[in-house]
Amino acid sequence: MQVTVKLFAGLRQGRFAAEKFVFDDGITIARIVEKHEISGSEVGILLCNGRHTDFSRKLEDGDIVSIFPKIGGG
Repeated sequence: MQVTVKLFAGLRQGRFAAEKFVFDDGITIARIVEKHEISGSEVGILLCNGRHTDFSRKLEDGDIVSIFPKIGGG
């Protein structure tokens, strides 16, 4: 199945901004994050097709996953 993965801000460094990937059916967002060597602690917001989701979400063909880093400041 084909899934589009979009990375934002600092998560793009040394990786990509947006790319389409072919994954096995039933892959979770957690596995995609792991495959791209992103620490779960770096992730602030996860979206699937524009809606908030979590790491356990099983993806379907054509889904668009957006991964945003945690934002700090003070």
